[in-house]
Amino acid sequence: MVSWAKRALVGADTAEPEEMYARGRALRESAPTSAHDHAATGKDRPSALEFVEASNEGRLPDLIPLRIERMVTSPFSFFRGASGLMAADLAKTPTSGLSAQLCGDAHAANFGLYGTPDGKIVMDINDFDDTVPGPWEWDLKRLSASLVLAGREGGVGESACLEAAEDAVKSYRRTIRGLAELPFLRSWNALPDASVLSKVKAHDLIDDFEDAADKALKNTSAKVAARWTKHIDDHTTGTKRHRFVEDRPVLSGVDDATAIAVVDGLVSYVDTLRESRRNLIARYRVSDVAFRVVGTGSVGLRSYVALLHGNEDEDLILQVKEARQSSLTPYLGLEPAEHEGKRIVHGARLVQAETDILLGWTTIDGRPYIVRQFRNLKGDIDPSELKADHLDDYGRLAGALLARAHSRSIHPRLLAGYFDNDEDLDEAIGKFAVRYADQTEADHAELAKAAQTGAAWVGGS
Repeated sequence: MVSWAKRALVGADTAEPEEMYARGRALRESAPTSAHDHAATGKDRPSALEFVEASNEGRLPDLIPLRIERMVTSPFSFFRGASGLMAADLAKTPTSGLSAQLCGDAHAANFGLYGTPDGKIVMDINDFDDTVPGPWEWDLKRLSASLVLAGREGGVGESACLEAAEDAVKSYRRTIRGLAELPFLRSWNALPDASVLSKVKAHDLIDDFEDAADKALKNTSAKVAARWTKHIDDHTTGTKRHRFVEDRPVLSGVDDATAIAVVDGLVSYVDTLRESRRNLIARYRVSDVAFRVVGTGSVGLRSYVALLHGNEDEDLILQVKEARQSSLTPYLGLEPAEHEGKRIVHGARLVQAETDILLGWTTIDGRPYIVRQFRNLKGDIDPSELKADHLDDYGRLAGALLARAHSRSIHPRLLAGYFDNDEDLDEAIGKFAVRYADQTEADHAELAKAAQTGAAWVGGS
C-alpha cells in the first residue's frame, strides 16, 4: 500500500541502506583492494618532455619560460603542473566503477582556507580547473602521491611520508563511513571548519590552521588594492581614480581594446550568478583592468584582475581567468564541455561546502573564462613546509575534506560498502603513492635537464 513511496523522487536512488552497502561490497569482486597497488606509469603515457610541450599549446608564448621555471623548482612543483600526465598514467588502471565529481587536481596544495558569506573561515578544495565526473580513486591517488612529494621537499623522512599518504586514505575511508550514517541534510551541509581537526585527530595542525585563518581574515580586496593600486589624476573627468601599478612579469597593464573586452565579459558574467547576487554585483563599477600571472599549472593562460568600486571607499577585485579543457577529459573519454568556464563553476558548486558568492563564467573574444573574487578571505597551509607529525595530520585533514567533497556526488553508502571491513586500501594506495613520487622525480629531472640545456620548445617554439 506504500508502493508509491519509492517512486516519490523520480530518478533518485531510493534503495534501502543495507542494499546500498551490499552493492558497494559487491564491487570489490571486480576491483579488489590489491588492484590499487599498480604500476606508476601507463603504457600510453607521453614522456615528461612530450607532455609539457603539448600542454604549452595555446598558452601565451612569452610566459612559457616562466611556466617551465616554476615547474623545475622541485618535483612537487612539477607535479602541481602535471595533472594531465598523471591522468594518462591512471587512464587504464582498475577502478570500482563509482563515479564522483572530481576536483581533477587534488594535490595537497589545492586545499585552502576561504571565507563564507558570513565571514566564517573554512577549509576545502580550492581549485577546480580540471573538475569532471570520474573515478574517485583518481583524486585520492593524486592526493596521496602529492603528500609524499611535499614531505620529501620539506625534508620529512620516507617512513613519515608514507604514513601521511596512508593516513589520507584511512581518513577518507572513515569519513565516508561516518557520512554514510548521518542524516542526508547533516552530511550535505557539513561545513569543514576548525572543528574538523578534532574529528580527524589532526591536533598538531591546530596552530597551523589558526595562523592561516588569521591571515585569511586579513586577506581582503581592500588589502590587495592598497598594495597594487594608486590614485592618479584623471584629466578627462577632473577626479582621482584608482589604477593598478605594474609589477612585471606578474602584474602588467593592458591596452584599451583588451580592457573593453574584459569589461564587456563582466557584463555578460552577471547573468551566470545566482539571481539574488545579480543585484549585488550590479552595484559596483569597474575602474581598471590588468593582466596577472597566476599559479603553476595556469601560467601562460590569459588571466586578468578587475578593480571595482562599491560603497564609499569599498574596493572589490575580481579575477577573470581563462578556462581550458580539463586535462582529464581525453583520458576519461568525455566530450568537451559546452563552455569550460561553466564546467568549472558547476563542478565547484557541487563539490565545495560553500562557494564564492560571486563565482560565475563568461566569454571574452571567443574564449571561455571563470570569474571569482581574488584572494578575498583566502589562505593556505603549505604542506611542503610541515614537519612529519604535522604532515601526517594534514594528510588526515585533506583525506576527510576530499571524502566530504566526493559525497556530494556519489552516495556515501555505496563507498562505505566498498570499504567495509577492508583496511588494506591504505597500504595499497600508499605503495602506489611512493612509486608515483619516484616517477615524478624522474620526470622532473628530465624536464630540468632539458631546461638547463636550452631546449627550443621551452621558449614555446
